[in-house]
Amino acid sequence: MTEISSPSHTQLTRGFGLLQATALNISNVVGVGPFITIPLMLATMGGPQAMLGWILGALLAICDGQVWSELGSVWPGSGGSYRYLKEAYGPQKLGSLLAFLFIWQFILSGPLEISSGMIGFSQYASFLWPAILPMTRKLLAAAVGIFAIVLLYRRTNLVGNLALVLGAGTLLTLLTVIASGVPHFDAKLAFSFPPGAFSFKTGFFLGLG
Repeated sequence: MTEISSPSHTQLTRGFGLLQATALNISNVVGVGPFITIPLMLATMGGPQAMLGWILGALLAICDGQVWSELGSVWPGSGGSYRYLKEAYGPQKLGSLLAFLFIWQFILSGPLEISSGMIGFSQYASFLWPAILPMTRKLLAAAVGIFAIVLLYRRTNLVGNLALVLGAGTLLTLLTVIASGVPHFDAKLAFSFPPGAFSFKTGFFLGLG
């Protein structure tokens, strides 16, 4: 009598631990945004009140983290927002539609978010290469994207190690920016608010955004 073997089930390897996940989130959340938006916020708001945007952003980030922690404890498992939407609104009801729409819109928004980092990289390259041409800058941004795909196309545990390197590099960059700014600190510039700094006009809210 021939014994029928049961099909083997492939199990996913948990290649990310707490340290790797934390490092990945640090590099993902910080990204290149702060290094680009700081001069834009200062120019738009015209004074040190631009720091209000960072304070409000930090408070919102704390609230956002609390919400995600609660969702993760209620519905543990993989899937993130897809799973939370599906469970919150019911798998047999509106949840399936909202979960599908989330994945669908992420197909569009995800590449746009990643491309902002590539554009930021190419913009900063002009400081090292002042004579760079606009087309060369675009090609450089595209090359960075291809290089990122090559780095990520490997085992999860190796990506976790890469996240540690990127997270450490992000923290080192932030500390370098802070340390380089300390010798140039001027209390008059930091705490001298111009007239109408808190007039709540269009420029004020554009700077916060």
